[in-house]
Amino acid sequence: MIKAPTINRWKRTARFFLAIFMVGVGVLHFVAPKTFIAIVPKFLPAPRELVLISGFFEIVGGVGLLIPRTRRAAGLGLIALFVAVFPANINMAVQNMPIGGKQYPLLLWLRLPLQFALMAWAWWCSQGEQRA
Repeated sequence: MIKAPTINRWKRTARFFLAIFMVGVGVLHFVAPKTFIAIVPKFLPAPRELVLISGFFEIVGGVGLLIPRTRRAAGLGLIALFVAVFPANINMAVQNMPIGGKQYPLLLWLRLPLQFALMAWAWWCSQGEQRA
């Protein structure tokens, strides 16, 4: 069995990388919004605003994971965000939208279950440390 200090070290490392990833992707929503606007399903209103709002919450969620008082709420918020953006990921796969100008249909479909892995990652990272 793995001892609690080892698990906690893994959890802190995983939390840090998820936080950096979320902040980075969130910033991209503001730096290159057209990329994200393109994947918003047509049935949703105000795609630019949705992209900026989701980018804001990605940044807030990433930073929140690093603050013990907000960690649990940030994890739950990120899970909700992953659920909210899932239609965009489905849209991307169904429409076979290019990534960097190239078609990667298999990658787009494999990205869908990745959302569930991200949800699990956010949940695990947002839970308290284990005691030795």
